[in-house]
Amino acid sequence: MPTERSPLRNLGDPCVVELTMRVHSQEVAPIADGAFRAAAQVALRIDQAVEKVIAGKQEVVRLLVTALFARGHVLIEDVPGVGKTTLARSLARAIGGTFRRIQFTADMLPSDIVGVSIYDQKNDRFDFKQGPLFANVVLADELNRTSPRTQSALMEALNEGQISVDNDTLPLPDPFFVVATQNPIEHFGAYPLPESQLDRFLLRVSVGYPDAQTERKIVAERGGYDRVGEIDPVLESEALRTAQRLVDKVAVDPALLDYSLRVVEATRQSDYLSLGISTRGAIAWYRAAQGYALADGRGYCVPDDFKTLALPVLSHRVVLASNQRADDVRNAQRVLQDILAAVPIPV
Repeated sequence: MPTERSPLRNLGDPCVVELTMRVHSQEVAPIADGAFRAAAQVALRIDQAVEKVIAGKQEVVRLLVTALFARGHVLIEDVPGVGKTTLARSLARAIGGTFRRIQFTADMLPSDIVGVSIYDQKNDRFDFKQGPLFANVVLADELNRTSPRTQSALMEALNEGQISVDNDTLPLPDPFFVVATQNPIEHFGAYPLPESQLDRFLLRVSVGYPDAQTERKIVAERGGYDRVGEIDPVLESEALRTAQRLVDKVAVDPALLDYSLRVVEATRQSDYLSLGISTRGAIAWYRAAQGYALADGRGYCVPDDFKTLALPVLSHRVVLASNQRADDVRNAQRVLQDILAAVPIPV
């Protein structure tokens, strides 16, 4: 994730004020400001509830809320023991949704996650038994440990919010949010996710280790105690769905859209990348920026929304050229950072 903040983060900058006022006056007027402030309160309540358990990771939590608002899904790529499972469970508790964890293994079948039809002899019919995908928040733990066939069974759910079984299409619960995890260190017995599947995740994030002071507090206070059960739901499902619908109303100035497309085009022309950002990736970046702005209580995007989300949205959608170290995620991030530095920010 980026460590440098955009110089335009200061909203007192005359260029930013002019841009945001123009966006606000032209495109946001039909929506009451109170609706955007209400959405920001929803995001804040989720943040505060989750941070009771996941200490010192405010930025990671906000990224998950951004994806939740934007109706996207998140891939967490990190080593074991940093709180990936706890993060997903805490989020489910905060929104008052159902939670299911799928521990992926090499022998898992698609029916193990989707569900299966079982013949009922008494009534002479087949009854469908729902799989663990039928939940509001699904933790797809170690997704890269299962076969490509089972990985593919998850794709329809990620894209469409539905599954197909026995020629029937069944909708999944609303809201539906998948948090997938994979361990970037271990490769034995793993099936790396292909680019076409990585592209289905709105964001890829890393939780990382806490700082020394926070880690000391966690160890001293918690030990083996699970605090997730202490989280009470902080909102109704309808409040979340309202916020999700409001994302589409967040205005994006044409100058910002042009900026994002210039970055996308630069990834396709880069000598360091064999695969640049697809159109779906450009849409994901646009949508994520809208969700991030809404979580901040704004009905318009500013340049920093795109800058902040650039690496979480784009880094897993590019492929390094053959002369680069393809196993080093940081190399892809460095290439993207160079491109972002070279493309002028709209003012």
